[in-house]
Amino acid sequence: MYGKDDPRSSLATATAARPDSGAAIAAPQYFDLRATPVVRGQNVLLIHTEAKAGDDLDNGTLQGELATIVTGASPEFTVLTADGATLIDSPGLVVVPPGASRISVRGDGPLIRLVEAGEPHWGDKAANAADYAEDHPRVALLERWPEPVGEQGVRFYPLSEVPEDPQRFGRIFRTRSFMVNFLPEQHGPRDPRRLSPHSHDDFEQLSLAVQGEYVHHIRTPWLPDSTVWREDEHVRTGSPSVTVIPPPTVHTSAASDPGVNQLIDIFSPPRADFSAKPGWVLNADDYPMP
Repeated sequence: MYGKDDPRSSLATATAARPDSGAAIAAPQYFDLRATPVVRGQNVLLIHTEAKAGDDLDNGTLQGELATIVTGASPEFTVLTADGATLIDSPGLVVVPPGASRISVRGDGPLIRLVEAGEPHWGDKAANAADYAEDHPRVALLERWPEPVGEQGVRFYPLSEVPEDPQRFGRIFRTRSFMVNFLPEQHGPRDPRRLSPHSHDDFEQLSLAVQGEYVHHIRTPWLPDSTVWREDEHVRTGSPSVTVIPPPTVHTSAASDPGVNQLIDIFSPPRADFSAKPGWVLNADDYPMP
């Protein structure tokens, strides 16, 4: 599982018993976002846009919140809603309330938007929509967490206000439907003697590579039916890419580029185990737990 110096080693789920449901285990999925810019998991849909100055991106009229991941390579942009305009000019997470909204782009670079997979405006646009024609039985369905505290409006959580802390696991923000973890930049390849293979009981993980290159090591546990066993996978992906990791596969990811590598992990609904750790979720005062 985790090394003793890994903050995740103290999670309740790190040592919990893991009953098996007996249901089929879905296959991992790997997407080059330059070729397939709209993909989904069971509960979340990801839209990757190589934006250009002057672009006007229509988010549609959404039933749930929109989250936009802003990286160091992203351009400045303005979020336009019925309540006004909000300028975004640095890396972080932007959360837009339900309803109609647009993004007016002021430069060139990538933008990553997250919406609930059931949104009518987006649901059939995912390249892998057919893989979710039926719900995956091992993945818990989305139930939105409580309403945010205070007045409704666009919320921006800049990374510059929350320095990295080795006592936390990354920099984590949540919304009613999503959890986004900005993991630290990895300079050079990961030490192959210090990987962290682990599994999740009932939620998918979307690992978004925004810099560098990764090898995703994924092992599907054996079920009694040997005809559905899979070989271990060791898949190299560049950036931008996203890997959909189904439960309860055993997985770990290793940075492999000699330069800078960075992953951003996405979960839907938010993870209860991360949320239970004091200080880990940086906007917990805005988004209470159930």
